[in-house]
This record gives sequence, C-alpha cells and structure tokens, in this order.
Amino acid sequence: MAHMGDPADISPTIVETLYRDALELADEARAAFDMSGRLDMVGADEDLSRVALSCEALRTTTRMMHAIAWLLNHRAYFAGEMSEFQLRRHGRLPPPQPESDPEQLAMLSPELRMLVGRTQRFYDRVSRLDRAWQDRFTMHPAAIHRLRERLGSAVSSA
Repeated sequence: MAHMGDPADISPTIVETLYRDALELADEARAAFDMSGRLDMVGADEDLSRVALSCEALRTTTRMMHAIAWLLNHRAYFAGEMSEFQLRRHGRLPPPQPESDPEQLAMLSPELRMLVGRTQRFYDRVSRLDRAWQDRFTMHPAAIHRLRERLGSAVSSA
C-alpha cells in the first residue's frame, strides 16, 4: 500500500512532466496521421487503408485525450482547484481503447505503427498511476474500520 511521500505516489512534478510529454505525443500523433491521410494511396486496398488509418487515428487520439484529461484533473487537484473528493469522483481514467485490429495495423507505415505503440505505452503508464492512485483510497476504509474498532474498545474499557 502506498503512503503519502512514497516514491510511488503521484507528485505534481510527475504529473507536469507527463502532461508535457502527453501534449507533445498527441501533437506528434495528430501531425503524423494528418500527413498519412494526405498521402495518395493507390490500388485495390486504398479504401481499406483509409479505413485502417481512420480507425487507428481515432483510437490513438482518444487514448491520448483520455490520458491528457486524467493529467489535467490531477494538475487541478495539485493546484487546489479540485478537491480530493472531486478528483476521486471525476478523475478516473476511462478504460483503454479496444485493441487494434492486427490486419488494419499492418496497413499502416512502420513509423505510424511505432507511434501507435508509443501512445499505448504512454497510456499504460498513466493507467498504472491511476491504479496506484485508486488503490490509496480503497485501502482507507479498512484503516478507518480498524481505528473505529480501537476507539470502540477504548471507550468500552474506560
């Protein structure tokens, strides 16, 4: 269980660094997908390639927007603009995007596939932080229950 001050805790510095990284990665992905969309694809697979490109662009963009929204909520919390209660209620990371279709992914350029992988790894990193953050709260009820029990036995033996 992580306690305040543990290295596993989410700090303002970690959130700021990840936020900057997320903005750069999202911008890089947007530019790469825009550029790919403008390439002239010819041949029988042109329509399939466009569909693959559109699906992966949407998946990648959504993945990054979810990560950025999570980071923005944590920035607001650390800046005192959001309470812990609000963060617990609204600051959860949505579930990951569905896995990419391997056949569609194979239609993308190696550079785009690498970029998609980077956004997946980034999202996984934020997801691990989110789980650690949520775990802090799931541990609290047990601690509160033990405290109540100790208080109850102290009161009854007094």
